[in-house]
Amino acid sequence: MIISISNAIQQTIIFTLVLAGVFLIFLRGRSIKEWFPTSLTAELKGLAIIMIVLSHIGYFLVNDHQFLWPLSIMAGVGVNLFLFLSGYGLTASQMQKDLTPGQFYKRRLLKLFIPFWLMLIIFLALDFFVLKINYSWQFLGQAVIGLFREADLYRDFNSPLWYLTFILGYYLVYPLVFFKKRPWLSAIILYLLGFIFVYLQPAFFSNISYMYKIHLIAFPLGVLAAWAVTKLPSVSLLENWSRGWKAIGYYLVMAGLLAVAIYFVIHSAVGTPQEEIASIIVVLALCFFFMLKKWEFRLFYWFGLYSYEIYLWHWPILYRYDIFYRFVPAWLATLLYLAFFVGLGWAITRLTNLLTKHPALGAGEKSEALATKAVGQ
Repeated sequence: MIISISNAIQQTIIFTLVLAGVFLIFLRGRSIKEWFPTSLTAELKGLAIIMIVLSHIGYFLVNDHQFLWPLSIMAGVGVNLFLFLSGYGLTASQMQKDLTPGQFYKRRLLKLFIPFWLMLIIFLALDFFVLKINYSWQFLGQAVIGLFREADLYRDFNSPLWYLTFILGYYLVYPLVFFKKRPWLSAIILYLLGFIFVYLQPAFFSNISYMYKIHLIAFPLGVLAAWAVTKLPSVSLLENWSRGWKAIGYYLVMAGLLAVAIYFVIHSAVGTPQEEIASIIVVLALCFFFMLKKWEFRLFYWFGLYSYEIYLWHWPILYRYDIFYRFVPAWLATLLYLAFFVGLGWAITRLTNLLTKHPALGAGEKSEALATKAVGQ
């Protein structure tokens, strides 16, 4: 259901000020011990899911697109951040663990499918009993295995699930082309396979291949980045660089990275061949900014911990089962939704952990699984 709002600009200002206040409350100093630790990737995933949710609200849920602008114009960047960080996380983990394909599929696919199946069961039941929507057996069979071939926000069961199909393709191929000593070669192969698949334009994916086409670089680039990070010098160089008179250069670089990100967000070239490149430039600028920053963005971190679960659940709740916009002002409803989604993500994660407990899973693996959750789903 499209939400009608009034005073969009005023409500955007109120929302932005309150969100900025909450952000500052959770701001903490950071002791830089690694270039790209799991806490940092969690913060970036949190930023990515906020971008996506606000974009879906501002451009597709409400009738006035001035609401949440310009916070609502970064959905593509958010998706590319997810893909980049997933490629990075899988590779950083594989370079340490080097799981066999069987071990990889068992561990990683469960993390994708358990939260997804929970969402699928709940919303299929709600659609059937509350909204009286029936789905074909063909759709249900494809949905169970994560196969979604369209991305219509208003007509599909849960439009953002196109991403699940896309990332699932990478997960199925990844362990077959991963080379522990040459991750850069794996990145090249993954990109070429994606490029060939998209430009062959298989008829089965004809209604969704346009989405794949503008997100081909991010995952392989994340794989490449995981290898590149291992070649960086000691992180102590950053501590020396950001102190004393050298700090002038440090803050100029930080300001420059933000300026680059803002410029290419505004000049995003949407609908042109340059769209993907502009988005990737923003992703890289943000990643470098987060690597170099001396603060912890704890608000982003908490969103990042549950970003995958939020992604799975947010759109049907917003569009079909609105619980806030009909009762309170739009700025407050948006804040309540953000808080609600974090709580929901926490609950789904707890339930997923209970369902995936198995005697064969040792305590060490449980700890590792929890520690790496924020890196790559």
